[in-house]
Amino acid sequence: MKNDRDRIRALLYHSKPSPGKIKVIPSKNYSQQTDLSLAYSPGVAYPCLEIHKDSENVYKYTSKSNLVAVISNGTAVLGLGDIGPLASKPVMEGKGLLFKIFADIDVFDIEIDAKNIDEFIRTVKNIAPTFGGINLEDIKAPEAFEIEKRLVNELDIPVMHDDQHGTAIISGAALINALELAEKKIDKVKMVICGAGAAAISCAKIYVSLGLKKENIIMFDSKGPINIDRSNLTEEKQKFITNKTSIKTLSDAIDDADVFIGLSKANMMTKEMLLSMAKKPYCFCNG
Repeated sequence: MKNDRDRIRALLYHSKPSPGKIKVIPSKNYSQQTDLSLAYSPGVAYPCLEIHKDSENVYKYTSKSNLVAVISNGTAVLGLGDIGPLASKPVMEGKGLLFKIFADIDVFDIEIDAKNIDEFIRTVKNIAPTFGGINLEDIKAPEAFEIEKRLVNELDIPVMHDDQHGTAIISGAALINALELAEKKIDKVKMVICGAGAAAISCAKIYVSLGLKKENIIMFDSKGPINIDRSNLTEEKQKFITNKTSIKTLSDAIDDADVFIGLSKANMMTKEMLLSMAKKPYCFCNG
């Protein structure tokens, strides 16, 4: 936030008139005793038995088909880092709000206190029957890649990791439009990516699939440029190693770059860096 007024405004928004941003409301009548006897006992037994006979009936008699779980362990919260599951809850509620207002999809936000991959996956699998889809959110790399991959293979409902799929798809579309406006060819542009987490890696992958050349990408993590002099890189980072060892700093890399992708902590780019970029540059930065 830019100043204390913005901070106070945000805190009031989240706390008044009632805490949080989402709530559960009934979708059926409940004003009469007969309504309640249908909603619960004894009437609820009939849809239970229909689902027991054929599990697909769960989509006919419950809200499963329109209910998504937004799940995080709070290890990579949008620019704030590993702040834990409890502090990540406002973000997960916010994602629930977006699902509802833009797609009329209901959400339960679920914050899991587990950094261990197996424990996290086991928890998600155990609660999966409740939902029609799983949206993983703000889980740090490289764990995020394995979690998403395993859950996709082991669950029978759609699973996406927003930092990978959502950010990559949206920014890919934005890149296509930006380069068209700038009259630049994607296979010619020079790109700098600040960040090497799940979002950054996935964005880079989709840009390459759109025609960007890997050799025209310089990616930075918290230790500097990902180049051939680095060791102990994760498998995902190794896919974007550059041989340009003369580039030591973000400022070096941004000089004459066409596109800057900011997917790390805040305030990494300076005004001077922006002015050093090529003509008609584009900067995509996370909030």
